[in-house]
Amino acid sequence: MVLVIKEGKSKEEVSKNDSEVSKIVGDAIKDIEVRGDDAVREYSEKFDKWSPESFRLTEEQIKEIVAKVPEHTIEDIKFAQKNIKEFAEVQLSSLHDVEVENIPGVTLGHKNIPVSSVGCYIPGGRYPMVASAHMSVLTAKVAGVKRVIACTPPINGEVPNATVAAMYLAGADEIYLLGGIQAMAAMAIGTETIQPVDMIVGPGNAFVAEAKRQLFGRVGIDLFAGPTETLVVADETADAEMIATDLLGQGEHGPTSPGALISTSEKLAHETIEEIERQLKVLPTADVARVSWEDYGRIIVVDSLEEAVVEADKLAFEHVEILTENPDYFLENMTNYGCLFLGPETNVAYGDKVIGTNHTLPTKGAARYTGGLWVGKFIKTVTYQKVTPEATAHIGEYAARLCQLENFAGHAEQALLRVRRYGNK
Repeated sequence: MVLVIKEGKSKEEVSKNDSEVSKIVGDAIKDIEVRGDDAVREYSEKFDKWSPESFRLTEEQIKEIVAKVPEHTIEDIKFAQKNIKEFAEVQLSSLHDVEVENIPGVTLGHKNIPVSSVGCYIPGGRYPMVASAHMSVLTAKVAGVKRVIACTPPINGEVPNATVAAMYLAGADEIYLLGGIQAMAAMAIGTETIQPVDMIVGPGNAFVAEAKRQLFGRVGIDLFAGPTETLVVADETADAEMIATDLLGQGEHGPTSPGALISTSEKLAHETIEEIERQLKVLPTADVARVSWEDYGRIIVVDSLEEAVVEADKLAFEHVEILTENPDYFLENMTNYGCLFLGPETNVAYGDKVIGTNHTLPTKGAARYTGGLWVGKFIKTVTYQKVTPEATAHIGEYAARLCQLENFAGHAEQALLRVRRYGNK
């Protein structure tokens, strides 16, 4: 039996907010498509109070900015990038070109080819998302992408030095101080001063996520990554302090970030509610975390771990922390999640910042059909075929009959031409 102790906003309320965002983004994209740099500059002035002579940083500017970053911060960035690079390299090694002769004289294969150019968005605003530079720029470079550009917004009219340093150390070929819808549209559509890319990636707020959705098709995207989501699955061995800390720690991302608890213990569920209220009185980011919890938080009590798996898979959340006696049960049985965090020793912040897995993950139920950003997202697996004269005469007869079955006369003639030309040799 499933007992819902707390619910967040209804789907209808969320849908209304999404519709409003969609219109704003659509109008901005059309404007940038028509007016290019002039529109980009106007939106940057409007939203970020930022209108430099050039949005792109020169090599000299980048080196001056990096020099301002404390050495210990540079070392921290390098530590995180080492972990992320090494895991991406291991993932890359799992991708292999293949070739097989499935019928005598017929060779089929596939090749893994990196996307030629990628635009990476690194969020700023209240939280300069330094780690997003590692996750996108560095992973694209490991995949073999030749041109990787990166955009991040200024913060209160200032250059986010650490973020620029992370972009530079990750290997970005071009760095722009440009944020929001205008950054996504400029990278995807191109302007007089920004050459368009083939793919855009990275997390962001609701407007950035919607821009990616609307630009998809014109360019590729990594996935639809909306407001961050965190689910904790806990049994009676867990404690309320850790659950509350980990839910609020992600709720501070933004006022629309869902947090949820699925527990086999109703007692623990109520203790967690009390602990969340206690922590909100002292958490420095409580102004945001409280709104996200009150509007989007939910608590579900279930009778068994089996039922917990069913409910967790229904939610299909981005981050799923498992605080149970046997965390591996969920690794073996859950199917819908962006990333699993198994046991009390780990947490979502590790995955967000430093441990090596990627933090750009599916939200809004997308975990039902896709995983998160990884080196393979930057690679196209393309197929090819080669056929000998003898084999084409043999295959052609089958192909022609199957094409005729579907009334494709022209298709059939392609096959029959090969049968006539090579069949008597």
